[in-house]
Amino acid sequence: MMDRLLLTLLVAAFFALCLYGMWRGWRRQAREQSVRLPPFPEVPAERGEPVLRAGGVYVATTRAGRWQERVVTRGVGLRGRATLRLFPDGVEVDRAGANGFWIPRESIVDIGTAKGMAGKVMGTDSLLVLTWRLGETELDTGFRGDDLGRYPEWIEQVKGGAQV
Repeated sequence: MMDRLLLTLLVAAFFALCLYGMWRGWRRQAREQSVRLPPFPEVPAERGEPVLRAGGVYVATTRAGRWQERVVTRGVGLRGRATLRLFPDGVEVDRAGANGFWIPRESIVDIGTAKGMAGKVMGTDSLLVLTWRLGETELDTGFRGDDLGRYPEWIEQVKGGAQV
């Protein structure tokens, strides 16, 4: 009986230590990225009317071309429900329960679809990915829309109105 209790406590302590190590790693990565990356642009007060709107899930922001290298600084590393809105001057990423951010249209480098990003992998091109420039760094922001059939409209509107 005592051996079983001791073994159970040992396993619980091991898992707690693993969780603590992951938490410390996440925090270290956030600190390092906060030095290398400027703050994400805030959503402007005057945006006008959205050209397009899509509900879905904000998946992640990663370094461009490195789909597993998640950006975690300033809270952008957390996946969750979001609304994507396209305005003439940029794209608003409005995240439920978290700070949203703004992608200025002049910062957008490319837009397309992808099969996966930062731990979220699907069998089809189910992610809408905006590649954009933040300071000297290019980032990919992934969004899984509720209606995948609207992706071509998003791609056409963003490429048609931006310096992509």
